[in-house]
Amino acid sequence: MPKNRKSILSLAVAAALVMSLLSSTMTAAADHLGPADTPATMSKMQAYVNAMEPGWNLGNSLDAVGEDETAWGNPRITEELIQSIADEGYNSIRIPVTWEAHIGSGPDYVIDTAYINRVQEVVGWALDADLYVMINLHHDSWRWISYMENDYDNVLARYNAIWTQIADKFKDAPDKLMFESVNEPRFSEGGTTSAAAGYRMLDTLNTSFHHIVRNSGGHNDTRPLVLPTMHTSSAQPDLDALNQTIRKLDDPNLIATVHYYGFWPFSVNIAGFTTFNEEVQKNVTDTFDRVYDAFTAKGIPVIIGEYGLLGFDQHTGVIEQGEKLKFFEFVAHYSRQKQMTTMLWDNGQHFERTSFTWSDQQLFDMIRAGWSGRSSTAETDQIYLKQHEPVQDVKISLHLNGNRFFSLKNGKTPLVRGKDYTIRNGVLTLKSSLLSRLTSTDELGVNAKLTASFSQGADWELNVIQYNTPVFNDAAGTTSAFAIPVTFGGDQLATMEATYANGENAGPQSWTSFKEFAYTFSPDYERHVIELKPNFFKETKDGEIHLKFHFWSGDVIDYTITKKGEQVTGTSS
Repeated sequence: MPKNRKSILSLAVAAALVMSLLSSTMTAAADHLGPADTPATMSKMQAYVNAMEPGWNLGNSLDAVGEDETAWGNPRITEELIQSIADEGYNSIRIPVTWEAHIGSGPDYVIDTAYINRVQEVVGWALDADLYVMINLHHDSWRWISYMENDYDNVLARYNAIWTQIADKFKDAPDKLMFESVNEPRFSEGGTTSAAAGYRMLDTLNTSFHHIVRNSGGHNDTRPLVLPTMHTSSAQPDLDALNQTIRKLDDPNLIATVHYYGFWPFSVNIAGFTTFNEEVQKNVTDTFDRVYDAFTAKGIPVIIGEYGLLGFDQHTGVIEQGEKLKFFEFVAHYSRQKQMTTMLWDNGQHFERTSFTWSDQQLFDMIRAGWSGRSSTAETDQIYLKQHEPVQDVKISLHLNGNRFFSLKNGKTPLVRGKDYTIRNGVLTLKSSLLSRLTSTDELGVNAKLTASFSQGADWELNVIQYNTPVFNDAAGTTSAFAIPVTFGGDQLATMEATYANGENAGPQSWTSFKEFAYTFSPDYERHVIELKPNFFKETKDGEIHLKFHFWSGDVIDYTITKKGEQVTGTSS
């Protein structure tokens, strides 16, 4: 199980649906919602969930599979980290916990005292920071719960024993602590293929969890309990199955949870989905509408217990910066419209756990602005100008999202409206005189960063980039180490296609010629190469393979590689 393990489950679910998703009708989502989107009266639990917004996940720490919380590379959790998250404006924290390595043998399945005390210590820090707190059984889901069908009695006994001990340990904690029955439940590792059988087992787990907690004393008789759908997915049958369980339990202090990592092709940059287009946006609205109709509209509050982009498991740069920002802006807007609390999945790639700084401040600024309103965006954050070619005016459509344009700056220097730029009917026009001045040094790459400010929300940054057509060179290597030397000329790679000489798609996910960014190929701008990963060659046949490299400037470069066993050669076209 790799360290950054948020993708396998979601990919497994998404891969089965991707072909139908790709053919869905592309329609724009409405920005304004009707009266049906607000229940007539707000329940106590809905108010509780609303107060949790925004939320953050302490991922890859106590949930790490290994000896202790540092097993997946993160440092030990500190009180300073928890307080820093609260200081950043978060109101809730999900603390995933994997218990497997810290449980004794049956029939008692006693949790190691030092471990449960450590969990209690971290929970206590979070409560002291005035955060709402969620704990759960996390990777236990696929490590052993998934085998329930063929080991029913032992799995259920172990599950019940763990929750009995957790419930007793935390029974006197305030109601700001909630329990989640299990993370991303599934039964596939045990060989279960029947959806009906899976639903029955999940209902058994959720029901048993509910019974144990409610009868364990202290504040547990009314403590908020969080119940997941199968896979924590938003597929309608999964929503319906959880609905049946919640109706059966007839408890006003229950919360439903699903996870959301976006439209799969966009979220990992595959199949040519490099931009936050109408289909990607429609996936957001369709998903949240479905979840709202299944739960929130019926008085059952919803927590999006994890959200983000699956490509982040490979690298946070898998999705182009501006397109990434548009995704997070819209998810914040639409989830708020649907009264769903969001909890950012962070396994250490977003908030640095010793310096307490954001790895991408621009991304966090966009996320933070979404807690209270909408930010303005634009069709792009990149302006490509080819070196030594005449510079023309550049028009960029703004997505104002109800805001007013305020100003445009080059660094700290205000630009002059009418002279340097104009704006009319939501279209920003950058004058050729401005762009010529900004690129007068002939330097390749980003020559200037222009900042557009609006009446509210985050700023939007426009990168003025001077470039030349990338130049590829011949290469030789092996299937375990192959890199193409490239002079990028200031340009950046958007995606790659791969086909055999006969026109068939090559490499993994052969239903598309466009390969998955970072999983099969990856640019390294400092080393001046594009790497083809072993994952790519594991699923390619010997012979000639034609590659097309698509750059954000619009340039497309052809390249040919030849694979013979473990040997690979590359030739520039």
